[in-house]
Amino acid sequence: MSGDKYEAVIGLEVHVQLATHTKIFSISSAAFGGEPNAHTDPVCLGLPGALPVLNREAVDAAVRLGLAVGSHVRPRCRFARKHYFYPDLPKGFQISQYDEPLCEGGAVTFRLDGEVRQIRLTRIHMEDDAGKNIHDASGVSFVDYNRAGVPLCEIVSEPDLRSADEAAEYLRAIRTLVRYLGISDGNMEEGSLRCDANVSIRPRGESKLGTKAELKNINSFKNVRDAIEHEIARQKVLLGRGERVVQETRLWDPDRGISASMRSKEEAHDYRYFPEPDLPPVVVDEAWLLRAGAALPELPEARHARFLGLGLSAQDAQVLVAERPIGDYFDQALAAAPAHPKKIANWLINEVLGRVDDARKLMDQDVPVPPAALAELVELVEKGTLSGKLGKEVFGRMWQQRRRAGDIVAAESVSLVSDTSVIEAACQRVVERSPDEAARFRGGNVKLMGFFVGNVMKETGGKANPKIVDEILRKLLG
Repeated sequence: MSGDKYEAVIGLEVHVQLATHTKIFSISSAAFGGEPNAHTDPVCLGLPGALPVLNREAVDAAVRLGLAVGSHVRPRCRFARKHYFYPDLPKGFQISQYDEPLCEGGAVTFRLDGEVRQIRLTRIHMEDDAGKNIHDASGVSFVDYNRAGVPLCEIVSEPDLRSADEAAEYLRAIRTLVRYLGISDGNMEEGSLRCDANVSIRPRGESKLGTKAELKNINSFKNVRDAIEHEIARQKVLLGRGERVVQETRLWDPDRGISASMRSKEEAHDYRYFPEPDLPPVVVDEAWLLRAGAALPELPEARHARFLGLGLSAQDAQVLVAERPIGDYFDQALAAAPAHPKKIANWLINEVLGRVDDARKLMDQDVPVPPAALAELVELVEKGTLSGKLGKEVFGRMWQQRRRAGDIVAAESVSLVSDTSVIEAACQRVVERSPDEAARFRGGNVKLMGFFVGNVMKETGGKANPKIVDEILRKLLG
């Protein structure tokens, strides 16, 4: 939109489903799946007389999230009732937070096109999730309350985002962060991470915000990008016709690639907030904050900066921090072979990650090539015991047979041949049967060295030490 007279202004409301064992106010399982309405109880079904009890595990997860993004964690906060009527909300209200959220301020940092971006946060508050409406093709609707009462953190950004790409990368950064913290699996397909986007446009240089539309039903990074781009284009068309943008909630249809008006956008007073009378205030003391802070892992941006300091490229560092287990694997391999950070990164990205279906399982006990085993292989290649090609062959056997590189080399004689007499004889044979190429090389066509090296490697089954081959060929060819 650089050449456009309009500027997009975007804010996201991201709902993170917390990975607790039980629901936020009751003892039912918070696990995904199960038979419809199997994970329910009187509290999450809103039955008369049922009283909520706050899940401390959920609050602790929200506190850690707040500390990770630099929010101010309020020493005292409380819950409120947010009233609206919909079949998936059996109580007739959602227990959320209004004027006293758990976390205020903070920012999410990420990289886009090599540039560091920082998006300010308004707040992070806690609430219980609603159930799920299921609409049958015949027109009949059902409700599954398994999700009702699952704990959520809602992360509300300031309107600092300016493009669909930036919004998608911001959302990706949140998913990476909550996985690093271990507070959510961030699975958008299962609804563990959902977002609503508030989109408006305004003339460039204007400080006043335009009228916004809220987009719902965004359940993938592609949908975030597509929905926002569509909404920006829709609003530009309206203003171009001299019409006005109406404040409303719109539903994104990913199959048709369009949005449709759902309802007029509610204001806070429409929800008739008032303090939840059945829950006391939440008090987060200094000791709690210290414990939560001490439990934080190295966060993605700090890890990215450290990896750059090791000499890794920005692209490699980005891959290594994408999931916490990838970075953990790299760190453990590096501890066993500290002289070779770039080589370890290359082997991890190109060989290890190419063989795993889910990088989050990389640190499991049953991974075929653990970090120390990869480090041993890298050392063998760097010492010249194995060529790069042989190293890849050995790695394949390591992965299939769960054996160490040193054991394979010792038992199967796959190491490089470094015996000068053996290599010299092979080089002599190759030069003698290629007189024309030898004459052209001596005449100045130095590119033919690759031809001679390749033929010597064939002669020795790929086991000749390339450095020794190069030295001997240069002597023979003058």
